Amino acid sequence: MQTKSGYVAIVGKPNSGKSTLLNSILGSKLSIVTPKPQTTRKRVLGIYTKDNIQIIFLDTPGVLNPRYTMQKIMMDYVNESISESDIIIALIDMGKYHKEGITEQMLELVKIANKPVIAVLNKVDLLKDRKEILPIIDNLNKLNLFTDIVPISALKDMNIDELINTISKSLPISDFYFDSEILSTQNERFFVSEMIRETIFFLTKEELPYSTEVSILEFKEREFGKWYINAEIIVERDTQKRIIIGSEGKLIKEIGERSRKKIEEHLEKNVYLELFVKVRQNWRDDSFRLKSFGY
Repeated sequence: MQTKSGYVAIVGKPNSGKSTLLNSILGSKLSIVTPKPQTTRKRVLGIYTKDNIQIIFLDTPGVLNPRYTMQKIMMDYVNESISESDIIIALIDMGKYHKEGITEQMLELVKIANKPVIAVLNKVDLLKDRKEILPIIDNLNKLNLFTDIVPISALKDMNIDELINTISKSLPISDFYFDSEILSTQNERFFVSEMIRETIFFLTKEELPYSTEVSILEFKEREFGKWYINAEIIVERDTQKRIIIGSEGKLIKEIGERSRKKIEEHLEKNVYLELFVKVRQNWRDDSFRLKSFGY
């Protein structure tokens, strides 16, 4: 049987559902998801293989106007993913479409891509009347930018098979790039740090989660007993450190307990997780530190 394989970049505004879509397609939680925008900072590679089809998805950070060095790097990930991909998914949040539409920045990225672009209308379950989709599809068709338009709900797993079929039509004929059993090429350290960061996003407010990073210092796999993980939570100010630790260490303890449960479920191993909080002033604008954190 002739095989088809290719790279697909998932591009969209912050909080449009890119990571939820990737998780839904793979049937596994590969990308962290929170209600806050800009949760995804690095691109996450997820591999879908079925029958004679292999699709390598690139979940990218949300498209934005960068304000500091880390966000500039995040936008570099978006541009690189578009450049390296065979197909682009332009994910559009139907819950916000009437207020926000598609930004000029998003349209510009699509225009210069010069490859198949599928407009994926996400969160259609939030529309009061599904007929609202029809004039939106008509407007998008008039832009002459999209090869296909597919309405879905990533959260509800709605129309995901139709999206896969649509992607498959534009995939190049190629041998598989990866073994059919592999879901991602990223290592366990990456996923563990993301799970801790996801927990911080859920348990902290306002600017604090955006000022935090997680660095895995030690990751010891043991044949007998619990695996050992030592991680640093990086913040920018002493006041943020005090908040993360919490009164009598209550918040850092809760972050640790919740993160450990996620990590154990992911690794299918018992884990001893040790967390420390370190202050690194203005790390989001420090190119050297960002590189050390894997950006």
